[in-house]
Amino acid sequence: MTAPITGVTTTRTPLRGWRLWRAWPGNIGALWRRSLRFRTLLVTIGLTLLAVAVACIWMALQIQNDLYTSRQQQVLADAEQARAAAQRTLDAAVQSEAVQLQSVMTLASRALSDQSSAQMMAAYRIGPPVANAPQDFSTAEGVIEPLLTPAMREQVRANPGRQIWQPVALPEDGGTTPGIMVGQQLNIEGVASYELYLAYDLANAPQTLGFVQGTLWVVGIGLVLLISGIAWFVLRSVTAPISEAADTSARLAAGQLDVRVEVHGEDELATLGRSFNAMADSMESQIKELAELSLVQQRFVSDVSHELRTPLTTIRLAADMINDQRDEFDPATARAAELLNAQVQRFEVLLTDLLEISRYDAGSVQLEREPTSLAHLAEDVIGSMQQLAEQHGSDVRLVAPGGYSPVDMDPRRVRRIVRNLLGNAIEHGEARPIVVTVDSNQNAVAIGVRDFGMGMKPGDVDHVFDRFWRADPSRKRTIGGTGLGLSIALGDAKLHGGRLSVWSELGRGTNFVLTLPRQNGSLDGALPIPVEPGDDDGPGLEELGLTEPIELPHGGGGEQVPTPPPDDAGASPGASGRVGPAGGRGDAS
Repeated sequence: MTAPITGVTTTRTPLRGWRLWRAWPGNIGALWRRSLRFRTLLVTIGLTLLAVAVACIWMALQIQNDLYTSRQQQVLADAEQARAAAQRTLDAAVQSEAVQLQSVMTLASRALSDQSSAQMMAAYRIGPPVANAPQDFSTAEGVIEPLLTPAMREQVRANPGRQIWQPVALPEDGGTTPGIMVGQQLNIEGVASYELYLAYDLANAPQTLGFVQGTLWVVGIGLVLLISGIAWFVLRSVTAPISEAADTSARLAAGQLDVRVEVHGEDELATLGRSFNAMADSMESQIKELAELSLVQQRFVSDVSHELRTPLTTIRLAADMINDQRDEFDPATARAAELLNAQVQRFEVLLTDLLEISRYDAGSVQLEREPTSLAHLAEDVIGSMQQLAEQHGSDVRLVAPGGYSPVDMDPRRVRRIVRNLLGNAIEHGEARPIVVTVDSNQNAVAIGVRDFGMGMKPGDVDHVFDRFWRADPSRKRTIGGTGLGLSIALGDAKLHGGRLSVWSELGRGTNFVLTLPRQNGSLDGALPIPVEPGDDDGPGLEELGLTEPIELPHGGGGEQVPTPPPDDAGASPGASGRVGPAGGRGDAS
């Protein structure tokens, strides 16, 4: 049976309700971060809108300029054609009497009307009055003259052979409409010259321009929608297999080793899917092989441990009998009997730890919970290990501001954790005081074991819970141990849903903190005991009897720690009792 793979988690920001407009920015931001399809589609639409807007504006401006220019050229050509027809009529007149000349001017005005599409026209005599010169004429009395600027009239008078024009606003139905006023000269040979003005209406040009611009924007919006639909379809065909592969990989990481990606076709995505499935097949076979090998290894360790218990019991009884009679032996034989008895005891402890480890690996460990006071449990463990602490010259102090109320736990396993931590502190505490702190809050209870020994390097702290690991392999275990104690302690802490943490620095000592939740709760929020002790944490130096600072003899960074108190500085809490085996840091048992 394969165990699910842990350590791979996928988190996605949940989307809030789209009915709440205030949640839209957050929802859009979450989609932008986690959806490649949404992000690419949004960028495509934005760039398409920008491109279409620039193209439509540029085309509208070009059409507007071209339309106005073409209309202007058309008007000027029409005005020149009408003036030429009127001038030919005037040139054909040979009479010099006023009545006859007036008739010729009337014919010229009719020629202007026939040849020109102008809405209004007028002619004004240039220079002083002449007796026989025809009168001025206008098709819109009082309308054209106010539209003429002095500068335009001066240009028309000064340039007989040129057309002078300017844009004007022509009155129409109480409003105005855009137009062009064209000025030229008419000449009656030997009589007088006239300013000729033709007004053309440009009302149709804005309508044409508006129609063209509207058509451009409709086509542009349709183009944006079409490109968006194409982009969404293409992106969906590309990202759907990627999303499926991502979901499948997440399910694989969660332990569902039989899931595979559906493969269709023979393109690049199909090749990717087949490669992914081949990788999943290889992973599944290797994981199953490793799981079977692990089961064989666990079964072997368990079987060997069980099989060794019977001969070990016999050897233990024989070793005890020989050790009891060691006073009758010669010194060398007596020493051999002591060593034999000690190593048999250590072998028994190692066998017990191996059986416990095999239970953890097989997942068959169960807790036997009962309400227990962590403070009282710590006091009992300190009392049972008092004799061992005195042998190593360590003074164990209990500081318990909290932790007296009962908490559901397995007292046997928690007691084993505390014994391992305290045994480590005694062995590596350099005969300096050891502080055991018990405290609690609303969510958890905790116990910390702090020694002021040599400490460990930062790289060693990461391996302190590894099996059979020692920070300094050259150092011998002084109180026995198997190298499995802290690993078992970490497993016991995790069984309770708790946490076993460590802090250590060279020259400042080590601090182990066991934190257990109340009523199978969580460990969120502040912890009762911080893992890293501050300068103000715990009891003061005077309370511990630490007076004179001395240099560490281990070269651990040159920091100073207080000296331990004299032997009669005071008794530690708890009563003396049988001292069980305890190992060194990183390899305690």
